Amino acid sequence: MKNVLAVVMMLVLGMVAMACSTESPVNDGGNNAGGNDGGDGEITVGFSISTLNNPFFVTLQEGAEAHAEELGIELLMVDAQDDDAKQINDVEDLITQGVDVILINPTDSTSVVAAVEAANSAGIPVITVDRGADGGDVVAHIASDNVAGGEMAGELLIELVGDGADVAELEGISGSSAARERGEGFNNVAADALNIVTAQTANFNRAEGLTVMENILQGNPDLTGVFAHNDEMALGALEAAESAGREDLIIVGFDATDDAVAAVEDGRLAGTVAQQPLLIGQYALDAALQVANGEEVEDFIPVDLELVR
Repeated sequence: MKNVLAVVMMLVLGMVAMACSTESPVNDGGNNAGGNDGGDGEITVGFSISTLNNPFFVTLQEGAEAHAEELGIELLMVDAQDDDAKQINDVEDLITQGVDVILINPTDSTSVVAAVEAANSAGIPVITVDRGADGGDVVAHIASDNVAGGEMAGELLIELVGDGADVAELEGISGSSAARERGEGFNNVAADALNIVTAQTANFNRAEGLTVMENILQGNPDLTGVFAHNDEMALGALEAAESAGREDLIIVGFDATDDAVAAVEDGRLAGTVAQQPLLIGQYALDAALQVANGEEVEDFIPVDLELVR
């Protein structure tokens, strides 16, 4: 009887040992050593965008959101509504939420420095998108070459209106890098070839472009051409010109939004410089993933331009 009990005990102990051997020999605490987003390790990226009241930035947002889904990144998008103070508050909220990387499309290149420095203090890497920052530690900037784009627009306008013609320049938001750089490029080629009778801001806004252009036309009856720093202002200027019976006015925009491209195809707008906002959004998420994984990225990641005419 004792022998039978001993055999039974040996069998039970053997079964327990086999069961234990099927468990993982190492408890990794839920970490996934074979991937970047296993368990709780999903990368979270915050994106503060200047305004979604502009088709260009809506397309940029769509490109970023679609690519974030492809990459398995959680994307938190916030709209600054072209308000400097709101953008700073939005970035502070993203910092509080503990995002891994912050993408910022600044409302203004100077005021955004406070937001960049807040992220720096929290140890969160910052990448600027389309517009740069005048200070703070930014690991990468993703944008088209706005200076080159302004030069492309200027060359087209010279070709269409001829040397010495009276033209106007509609400028973007004062203090934004995009406005400065597009204006710089345009003036690089146009300052000596054209008579720039006025340069006025319309803040990248279609309604303001309409109002500013109405006033410019009243004071400059000999005006033959206009370069607008973005398509929204160009389309506002186009509306003002058509209302004034100036269908002959040559207008060149920047961004290649759907409305602008349609106006070019209809022969109402002379041309626009295409920035490819979908690609800008995609490149931004690619860079964010690399930075979150501790990889090196280029200081400036350019996105190709092309002229639509």
